[in-house]
Amino acid sequence: MTNMQTTPTTAADPTVAAGTAQFLTPVVLGMQALAVNGKQAHWNVRGANFIAIHELLDSVVEHAQAGADEAAERIVALGLPVDARLGTIADKTAATAVPAGFTQWQDIVRAVIADMDSVIADLQTAIDGLDEVDLTSQDIAIGLKQSIEKDRWFLVAHVAE
Repeated sequence: MTNMQTTPTTAADPTVAAGTAQFLTPVVLGMQALAVNGKQAHWNVRGANFIAIHELLDSVVEHAQAGADEAAERIVALGLPVDARLGTIADKTAATAVPAGFTQWQDIVRAVIADMDSVIADLQTAIDGLDEVDLTSQDIAIGLKQSIEKDRWFLVAHVAE
């Protein structure tokens, strides 16, 4: 007789997976929106502080993309799909503060900070909600919040008085 083992399709029960997706999906969408809008800001920033802000926005975009990937992969690892297509992102995230065209660096920085604040709020909601659902997913949200807050600090330093 052959002893066969099967691999479960999810590491957690369906309630944990659904709860995790409930809290991390807005994070995925918000971070993807931040990445797209951060790149928009990166391309259109103008003014005396151009190069510093242009390069800093590349870091913001990179960290937002990595964060979205980490949160999405956690949801998928628990057995659920993620829908982060551009249409879904546009439908389910707040409108960006980043303008469409060339913008002075101070206004770009303030706009990106506003977008980051929206993501930070989603992360805090995830942290609070995941405390009762899945501590591993909560740890991911805590780490992502720390990363976004650090990038925010770097941007705030440019416009602080």
